[in-house]
Amino acid sequence: MKAMIFAAGLGTRLAPLTDSCPKALIEVGGKPMLRRVIERLRDAGVGEMVVNVHHHADMIRRYLEENDFGVRVMISDESDMLLDTGGGVARASILLEGDEPVMLYNADIFTDFPIAEMVAVHERSGADVTLLADSRATSRYLMFDEAGYMRGWKNVRTGEVRSPFHAEVTDRCRLLAFGGIHIISQSAMRDISGYRPGEKFSITPFYIDRCGVLSIQAYTPTSPYKWIDIGKPETLQQAREEYISFKKRTE
Repeated sequence: MKAMIFAAGLGTRLAPLTDSCPKALIEVGGKPMLRRVIERLRDAGVGEMVVNVHHHADMIRRYLEENDFGVRVMISDESDMLLDTGGGVARASILLEGDEPVMLYNADIFTDFPIAEMVAVHERSGADVTLLADSRATSRYLMFDEAGYMRGWKNVRTGEVRSPFHAEVTDRCRLLAFGGIHIISQSAMRDISGYRPGEKFSITPFYIDRCGVLSIQAYTPTSPYKWIDIGKPETLQQAREEYISFKKRTE
């Protein structure tokens, strides 16, 4: 399996830290988040990875060149224009081609969920896309039917619903928060590449538009796990405290 790590974001919520350092190189427990993600994917059997770059692109490029991770790491350069998640996948698609699905992983997610379990669920199901999703509190949710397949999106603050399905379907859906990690088939990746060629776009609208024709399923880990988006000062601090607590428990 190959993987793509999203590391191009501006990290504006973490300013001034990200004024001089890309968010992907912000450290938790003395280790940059990008290294943490690469090592997790490597240890789960991923042999080739693509990292997209934009903000402080040279710093990330230099970091990858100066470190040996034991796997092949390629760069998808978005220096000319930040393409967001969907546009980023479209640009990197030529590097991600192959016979196996691709794992997409946000570099700012501090988590210990079982990657191998998620891969196994995806492979058994034959789904086009598998999304890490759980009942975590947020304002914007993905909507899943009783069988675990995506049927739309909802903003619970405004009541807005986006879905290709009628209300009799979406009204029965459960709401789950997307965890920023997904597995996509090669056919779904080709579909993304043709969605808005050359444009900047988030992958979420693509999933909303295509959930009526693609098999997009939720994956929720069977055991408790950590999940922290380190994109804000308070959550970065939380991740650092979680790491210290874990170290103390295991020493």
